[in-house]
Amino acid sequence: MVRILLIILISGALALGLYFGFKKVGVSNFTELVRNTNFFAIPKKATEPALVLKFTGDNIPARSVNFLTTKSGDFTWAYKNIAEELKEADLTIVNLEAPLIKNCPLTNEGFTFCGDARNITGLSFAGIDVVGMANNHAGNYGKDGLSETIKNLDSVGILSSGVEERQIAYKKIHNTQFAFLAFDAIPYSGAGVLEAKEDLMKKLILEARSQADFIVVQMHWGTEYTRSPNEYQKRMGRFLIDNGVDLVMGNHPHWVQDYEIYNGKYIFYALGNFIFDQEWSEKTKEGVIAKVTIRDKKVLNVEFIPVEIKNYGQVFKSNKFEIVPKLLN
Repeated sequence: MVRILLIILISGALALGLYFGFKKVGVSNFTELVRNTNFFAIPKKATEPALVLKFTGDNIPARSVNFLTTKSGDFTWAYKNIAEELKEADLTIVNLEAPLIKNCPLTNEGFTFCGDARNITGLSFAGIDVVGMANNHAGNYGKDGLSETIKNLDSVGILSSGVEERQIAYKKIHNTQFAFLAFDAIPYSGAGVLEAKEDLMKKLILEARSQADFIVVQMHWGTEYTRSPNEYQKRMGRFLIDNGVDLVMGNHPHWVQDYEIYNGKYIFYALGNFIFDQEWSEKTKEGVIAKVTIRDKKVLNVEFIPVEIKNYGQVFKSNKFEIVPKLLN
């Protein structure tokens, strides 16, 4: 009996609620409201997953680095202490400043650079995804050296850009299509390396924009062994941003240089050395890894991870946070 009375009371309350609800909004409006409401809709995520890109300073597995690596027989030697840091990224991008060829001479001196083709094992071991080859040493062994290097990179799934044979590299992560370009502004030996000519740069940026959501340009520029970017670097970095580039990443000075934010976009002028044998000064043994977090096709955050070269070629994380570049005014 009590149960029946409770059911009657609840039903009555619901009926009164519906009556006054209808009366307040009008029956026709209330019906329309119910018809247009999806009670089972799942809210969409407001943003895409964050993506992490990591960039390094100059990667030159040549001269003493190549000599020591080849003699050891372990072509992961240079990267053993930094590989895990690089592998954590969704994409890792480096400036590869030496052709990787089968008959590279072993030497500890000179300025004609190359690395044994087996150094490709080290790049793969370190989780490197994209290399820019627009620099003043990639062409040291001519177009044949470049072609052989590209084939070696292809064999382990590493993308390349910055040469006539491979002008733009594309890589899609989740819903973001990235385009990577590279240009050399330093005198070089030719051999099909893309020069930093404004007409060419505009053309390739426009081509990349038609296919990609986020464009990165690697620049080889600047004055060696200086902390501050020169006027050419500043002008060219801004030129690239003005023409649609989302992020500019520079190298060549062999020192870390300070960075700039221009029209909301980052210009990294130089990240120092990463893999190289320049142990004749503290600054040439130093570098940073730039960790760039991207969400919804825009840079969300930037961090710098200090690194230091030891043993003429091995790279280690460092606690020298004074290495970290500063934002230019």
